[in-house]
Amino acid sequence: MSLEVIRLLLDFGLVILIWIIQRIVYPSFLYYTKENLLTWHKEYTARFAVIVIPMMFAQLGVSAYQLSISLNLYTIVSIVIISLVWLSTFLQFVPIHSNIARATVDEKTLELLVRKNWIRTALWTLLFVISCILVF
Repeated sequence: MSLEVIRLLLDFGLVILIWIIQRIVYPSFLYYTKENLLTWHKEYTARFAVIVIPMMFAQLGVSAYQLSISLNLYTIVSIVIISLVWLSTFLQFVPIHSNIARATVDEKTLELLVRKNWIRTALWTLLFVISCILVF
């Protein structure tokens, strides 16, 4: 299997996951009582982490390797987009999820979670489209 196909599969997996999170998981948080949200959030983050974290590291690793062997517009744009996703994740979403885990969350915060996640959704979707153009 070529490196481009591996990369496309990683990009595809992450774009599917982010759309599920954006359209189903995060909006559903508004329907939980605070106590149920705390219980579910602990389960949700643990379950998703074992899927998302390895995929994000793999995507970053493959992209960094691609950049190191071929410095071109695709590899540069890819690493920039991936870096923006990582920055957004750690600067915006880790703090929000930490607040949820500490029970310092309200409806406004949960709505903000959905709104801000459109950034990662758009970035990962753009990255997948760019990867599709390259492979096909």
